[in-house]
Parts: sequence; C-alpha cells; structure tokens
Amino acid sequence: MKILIAEDDTTSRLLFAATLRKLGHTVTAVEDGRKAWEAWQKDEYPLLISDWMMPDIDGLQLCRMIRGEPGLQYTYIILLTALDSKGSYLEGMDAGADDFITKPFDEEQLAARLRVAERILGLHQKLHIQATRDYLTGVWNRASIMDYLQKELKRGARQDICTSVMIADLDHFKRINDTYGHPTGDEILQEAARRMSGVLRGYDRVGRYGGEEFLITASGCDWSEALALGERICSSIRSEPANSRAGQIDMTVSIGIATSCGQVNDIGELIAAADQALYQAKEAGRNQVKLSRLPIESGPAP
Repeated sequence: MKILIAEDDTTSRLLFAATLRKLGHTVTAVEDGRKAWEAWQKDEYPLLISDWMMPDIDGLQLCRMIRGEPGLQYTYIILLTALDSKGSYLEGMDAGADDFITKPFDEEQLAARLRVAERILGLHQKLHIQATRDYLTGVWNRASIMDYLQKELKRGARQDICTSVMIADLDHFKRINDTYGHPTGDEILQEAARRMSGVLRGYDRVGRYGGEEFLITASGCDWSEALALGERICSSIRSEPANSRAGQIDMTVSIGIATSCGQVNDIGELIAAADQALYQAKEAGRNQVKLSRLPIESGPAP
C-alpha cells in the first residue's frame, strides 16, 4: 500500500518510514503539512499518517483540506498524537480523521491499525467501483469522467499546461443494434472501450458519455498531441473486426477534439466545441478525427 507520512520530527519520521517499509509498504515521508498537501495533490495515496501538531499546516488543517477536495479515491487518515483527552479525539474525527495512533507508537499496534485501514479501504474500493464505473463497459461513468475533467482543467490552469477532451462516437452503431440485436451491440461497446483504454497513456481517462459516445480526457496534451492520440484510437478501433455472438463485425469511430491551454475554460463550452468537431468528422465521412476551430486555446490554431 502507498502511504504518505507527514511528521516534522526527523527521528519519528525516519522511524515510521523504516517500520512501514519493513511491513511491506511503499512510503513517501515529508516534514510538514504543506509538503504533504502538495504530495497528495500530485499522486494518489490511499493512506495518510500525519502528526497532529506541525508548523504552518497542522494535522487537523490537512484533514480538512483533503476532505474538502472532490476526488475519485478515498484517503484513510491516521493522526499521530500525544494528546489523550476525549475532546481532542472528537475534534480530530470532526476534521476528517479515521483513526489515531499515540506517540511513541508500538509496532504491533501500528500493524493492527494498518490492517483495519486496508479492510476499510477495500470496502471503499468496492463502493467506489460501483459508484464511478459504467456497469457495461467498465470505464468511468458520465458523472465521474465529468468530475475528473473539471479537476484536470483547474489543474491545467494552475500549472499552465494543456488539457484536451475528445468525444468519440462509434459509427453506424444503431445499424448494428437494429441488424444484430442489443446483446451484440453491448459486446461491440465493450470491445470498443477495451481498445480505447489500450492505447491511452497512463494518466488519460475514458468514460462512457452516453449510448455509443465516449469522453476521453488527455492531460498535458496540446492540440497536436491530442490529434496524434485521436488517430491512434481510430486506428485501434478499425484495426480488425470485433468478435461477437453474431460473428465478426467491422467497427469505426469518429472523434472530435477540443483543447484548453493555461486557462479555466467552462466545461460545457469545451465539450460543446469537441461535439461540434465530432459533427464535422461525421459530416466528412466518419472514421476520422477533427479538431475544434473555436478560439478556446492559447497558441496557434491548428
């Protein structure tokens, strides 16, 4: 399990990190709450162990900041404390802590706390999958991919990087349903989702936008890189017929792309631009990628 430690005391921080690594965990250890916050924003940590008393951002503030952020993953938070009053524990729980460890810690007690954390995180993961995944294709559902896109647009504006969004629509899908039936159509959707996921980069996301449409987010991707990625998706979809209960069926996809660079574009505006580009791809004969011509990105137009 990936664990983030925030502890301003050097000896305690090194001891915690060494003990957790001995127990088989991957550990990132930082010396204050601000660095923990920055590390948490950059990566996904299922577990945070934070000292209660730290300069600048203390453990309670860190809890509140994490709980205040919308996210697709739950972070289990354990506070380290030398405090022993019930009021203090209640204050920690109100801030969003899940558990407490009193310093100096006992290794066996720590291992027991981690087992509880893993059990709770396992339950969260099951609920998370049910709440965020499309039941048919296994990719993100509409609400989750939209939330992720909104988050990436804000991050892109903050870090002055590009974020591209694609809408991919399977060509002539109604014809497949009408000719072969909906069970075969479901198999085609599943295979299309699998092929799209197979060519995306590790930090891209694909979600089912509705029906036979998929929404893809490509972070740190300008219009030229997004175009290349879109072409790879098109190539993957049409590369060979899909196997189904009705036999082999040819697939193609049309894709519209819009890109936002260094500014917070309205998510509806960005998706509308990608949808307009998708319409152009359909009008041009399908099985191709088109870029939005709307003035929503900085830099030269494609």
